[in-house]
Amino acid sequence: SPHILLYLQNLEECAMRSVSVDLNHDSSLLIDIPDALCERDKVKFTVHTKTTLSSFRKPDFSVPRQHEDFIWLHDTLVETEDYAGLIIPPSPPKPDFESPREKMHKLGEGEATMTKDEYTKMKQELEAEYLAVFKKTVQVHEVFLQRLSSHPILSKDRNFQIFLEYEQDLSVRRKNAKEMFGGFFKNMVKSADEVLISGIKEVDEFFEQEKTFLLDYYSKIKDSTAKAEKMTRSHKNIADDYILISSTLNCLSADDSTANKKQLEKLSDLFEKLRKVEGRVASDQELKLTELLRYYMRDIQAAKDLLYRRARALADYENSNKALDKARLKSKDIPQAEEHQKHCLQKFDKLSESGKREQCSSIAGMHRHA
Repeated sequence: SPHILLYLQNLEECAMRSVSVDLNHDSSLLIDIPDALCERDKVKFTVHTKTTLSSFRKPDFSVPRQHEDFIWLHDTLVETEDYAGLIIPPSPPKPDFESPREKMHKLGEGEATMTKDEYTKMKQELEAEYLAVFKKTVQVHEVFLQRLSSHPILSKDRNFQIFLEYEQDLSVRRKNAKEMFGGFFKNMVKSADEVLISGIKEVDEFFEQEKTFLLDYYSKIKDSTAKAEKMTRSHKNIADDYILISSTLNCLSADDSTANKKQLEKLSDLFEKLRKVEGRVASDQELKLTELLRYYMRDIQAAKDLLYRRARALADYENSNKALDKARLKSKDIPQAEEHQKHCLQKFDKLSESGKREQCSSIAGMHRHA
């Protein structure tokens, strides 16, 4: 409907402003990915940096990086205690070329059952889909780095500078099965932990409102993403159907020597043009709308993670109060309990102050366009 289209246009304009304006307001550290090479199991990105900052050895340089390097950088930032009160930009998802590869393989197996025209057009569609996935992959990795470079604190991180400047392979290995299981177990503990701390009464109305807003907004974006993905698949399916119709009409015109021949040829050309239009629409929607919505989901999750860390700090502070009361009651280990309570309070206050700044700057645009 016109209302939905207007909403989506506003949503996209909001995102474009955040990428085009907010990410490039400071020219002291500019990062882009001008080139990427796709191999079977990985993508090699060329990360290009231009800077006027004296902390870097050169003003202009490029380094090769793989997806695992980006994940290492993200995880390092998340695990840094000093950044607990910051919204860490979401890590780029792993490049996934399996779907177009699988379709290409099936196309090759079914080549004998198709006309040459059908095979050529289907191959063109799959190549276009593969290219769209590749463009999307490069884009999300580039935006991740630009978000970091525009952040007043994260842009100065030592590991971020190493990522940008170190000329050799970072030699970041993939997590082994034990570490992956450990991460999975940690996520399970976090999920259970979230349930436990959800019962803790919020002491700041600002964070209570942000929590309510984020949960509601995430639900709406998730629903919109599912609908956008369904719409994109429909356009792709229509494009495939047009290929078959166009090829069938083309075959009929070849066997027809009557006056209908030209009409059939024109109809075949028409469906070929419609096929190109549908394919282009599907590609544009995937890159500009569906991927945008997916990114919003990841970004909202990053903001929710900050609220979780703050709630965890609040729970630790309340537990330290109980421990202090118990120590005073028993007249035992009171100095240690007081020191622990003081440390928990300082950590909670620091995280709350930093978190409020982060939430205000990151979520303001979402409030305006929700």
